[in-house]
Amino acid sequence: MAKGINGWKAAGYQVVSESGLTQDQLTRYSRHILLKEVGVEGQIQLLKAKVLLVGAGGLGCPAALYLAAAGVGTLGIIDSDTVDLTNLQRQVLHSTGDVGRPKTQSAKEAIAMINPDVKVVTYNERLTSENAIEIFQDFDIVLDGSDNFPTKYLVNDACYFAGKPHIYGGVFQFEGQASVFYPKEGGPCLRCLFPEPPPPGLVPS
Repeated sequence: MAKGINGWKAAGYQVVSESGLTQDQLTRYSRHILLKEVGVEGQIQLLKAKVLLVGAGGLGCPAALYLAAAGVGTLGIIDSDTVDLTNLQRQVLHSTGDVGRPKTQSAKEAIAMINPDVKVVTYNERLTSENAIEIFQDFDIVLDGSDNFPTKYLVNDACYFAGKPHIYGGVFQFEGQASVFYPKEGGPCLRCLFPEPPPPGLVPS
């Protein structure tokens, strides 16, 4: 018992799970399962979760890495951009060989290397007022990793009307902001705090 489940299996003892998790999943997520705040039930909920990432850039890439490693079952990624050499010092899903390729495809392949059990749904297109609510409907949570205010306000508005939790993130040089907006549960939205985006040119990008 002192060596945990791996030691138990190595000694030839039988392992039986009534949780519905496979033996590989019990091993992969064992450190989560040991946490009383997560446990088996929490891990099962992660495996059922569907998270949409808006942007596969400086914010979306590390978020995708950790969500995939944690076992979030479905990750959606929407981004119309291609990988540029200048992206590689911070956009950690992409590598040198991906330069010129769609970020969604590069991200999907990188996530498969981290955790092949994660289903990745890609949208190689721009988020617009015409497609946002339709795309958001298929996910539990929307994580905004976009790099411009029009998209951030669009994400906010679509989450509001779709009734989805909105995970907001923004970064400039060495400063960052993060917040969770979920008006459906009585909280504010981004427009409640900042009714209008700043004028063009006022805030550097």
